[in-house]
Amino acid sequence: MARTVARVVVDALSELGVRQVFGVVGDALNPLTDAIRTTEGLEWVGCRHEEAAAFAASAQSQLTGTLGVCMGTVGPGSVHLLNGLYDAAKSHAPVLAIAGQVPLAELGSDYFQEVDNDALFSDVAVFRATVTSPDQLPQMLETAVRHALGRRGVAVLTVPGDLGERELTADRPARFSLNPPVSRPAEEAVRRAADLLDRSERVTLLVGAGARAAREDVLALADRLAAPMVLTLKAKAGFEGDANPFQVGQTGLIGNPAAASALQDADTLLLLGTDFPYRDWYPEGRTVIQVDTEATHIGRRVPVDVGLVGDTGATVRDLLGRLGTAPAGTDGARDRSHLEKARERFEQWRTGQARLADPSHDKGVVGRIRSALDNRTHDIRPEALAAAVDRIAADDAVFTSDTGMATVWLSRFVEMRGERRLIGSYNLGSMANAMPQALGAQALDRDRQVVAFCGDGGLSMLLGDLMTLKTYRLPVKLVVFDNRRLGMVKLEQEQAGLPEFGTVLDNPDFAAVAEAMGITGIRVTDPDELDSAVRRAFRSPGPVLLDVLTNPDEIAVPAKPTVEQGWGFAVAKVKEIVRSHGEPDGN
Repeated sequence: MARTVARVVVDALSELGVRQVFGVVGDALNPLTDAIRTTEGLEWVGCRHEEAAAFAASAQSQLTGTLGVCMGTVGPGSVHLLNGLYDAAKSHAPVLAIAGQVPLAELGSDYFQEVDNDALFSDVAVFRATVTSPDQLPQMLETAVRHALGRRGVAVLTVPGDLGERELTADRPARFSLNPPVSRPAEEAVRRAADLLDRSERVTLLVGAGARAAREDVLALADRLAAPMVLTLKAKAGFEGDANPFQVGQTGLIGNPAAASALQDADTLLLLGTDFPYRDWYPEGRTVIQVDTEATHIGRRVPVDVGLVGDTGATVRDLLGRLGTAPAGTDGARDRSHLEKARERFEQWRTGQARLADPSHDKGVVGRIRSALDNRTHDIRPEALAAAVDRIAADDAVFTSDTGMATVWLSRFVEMRGERRLIGSYNLGSMANAMPQALGAQALDRDRQVVAFCGDGGLSMLLGDLMTLKTYRLPVKLVVFDNRRLGMVKLEQEQAGLPEFGTVLDNPDFAAVAEAMGITGIRVTDPDELDSAVRRAFRSPGPVLLDVLTNPDEIAVPAKPTVEQGWGFAVAKVKEIVRSHGEPDGN
């Protein structure tokens, strides 16, 4: 018996090992969702918003390296997928989106809810096509999946509403034949890079997520070069922790002075698997070597002396085979003072940060003075909340974080030790990503701990999908940094010398909202109750929302603050103090 279009698609997803499909049901999708209903091992996760579905599918793809799948029905349903799909595209996550469409005969007639999906997804998708005949399958589906996995991006397949139930005249099983290649740079380029490294006295590595699979090789290279290792945010998982004696944390606005100094003090920078975009944080006048699988990434952030296009692991192994044991012209081992100085600075910074994160900090003399200036209502310090979660969470937990201050506190106070993983909107920078990404991560493994660092602004943007956690009994732990502000925007305004405006949020009691939805809600307002509340949240079965009222005036000092930033902040604070209480956003 010939299969229908819907059955061909769903059978192929099952054969590919896809376990969940995320979306919102709708008329054009009905044949597809019915095929999912009758397919063993494939679960439909009905979300409350298609954007959440796309974020969830992207999270699964990033955690597994395989295909994530989401669906949106005709018109607005497909439009709602767009932001989550942009995040997947910017994160290089293979995602297949199935989009509904009006009946085939109505295409181009400005029919009710008709949207030109091929135009809509033209910028975000590496492949997009509309099925106009059943006999285009399974080849069109195979092409879409190969594009998504081979180019690590988004593929969109549009299915008109009257096509899903039609049968193929020439049916066959889908064949994908997926074998990821391992590429190596040209031998001459490797030789030139090794020669530069051998002549260098102070090498610093900038390591990104593209190097995660080559961890042991990268550690061996850092040891050979006596090089401190600066990590991007996405490289925390895999390179952080005491098992890496070379890492000195992150640079950039969320980074630390030790990492900034390690870059500044180097004579040679070696970039491994990173496209770190913030040009202001690269030092000028250094020798730069870059390793990346994408030739288009070489030199687009900082001028590069040698570009090595290839797999990080294979390239690093080639470099190790060519490097000497010491810089050219010396007789002894490589000088390790550059590494030791960077590590010493890093440990000093971490000690200071640990003092800030101590819940009893504000009770000391220095803490009381600090509180009088920036925390007069004695709200909980966000540093303390992040540090408490770090202490209590499992060593194999999956963390997600909302864009903004929640990511700042996670980056500085949560260590990606053990088998911990980290997902966030770190390339697109979207709000509202943490909870739906946690949804996707938890659906993969309901026994693995999943922790979402949520900003109050981000959480409230897609608040409806808390019900999805409850409906599917997904035991995500939602940690809400409830500072009643769009905190990052507030900080940006103040650094520019502007008083905060438009950032104040009139929040509900999020814990009470969670309880009303059938989810365990815990609200914390007393710093002395923080540790016990976090422990209770992590012990409680099922989904839990931990609503912690944090200090809205907390300052995250950049790795190398400028005079202009400090002056702007001071001017902004004066403006806020003199602003009348009757003015909008007044305090």
